[in-house]
Amino acid sequence: MFPTRAVSRTLVLSALTVLVLASAAFALDAGQKAPDFSLVGTDGKPVKLADLTAKGPVVVYTFIAAFTPT
Repeated sequence: MFPTRAVSRTLVLSALTVLVLASAAFALDAGQKAPDFSLVGTDGKPVKLADLTAKGPVVVYTFIAAFTPT
């Protein structure tokens, strides 16, 4: 079963945050797989990237302007 929209949104935003913060330590080249990680969803249950990618491709999309004053 797919996670709810809120869990998916939290996972994507958290994944983006992790990737941005980790980019200072290392950067992935195009085509490389993201390292596996686990985050707690809005329902309090852990969600692993590996569990999501096992179901199909995962797309991380960022809304840069959404978090900046306009």
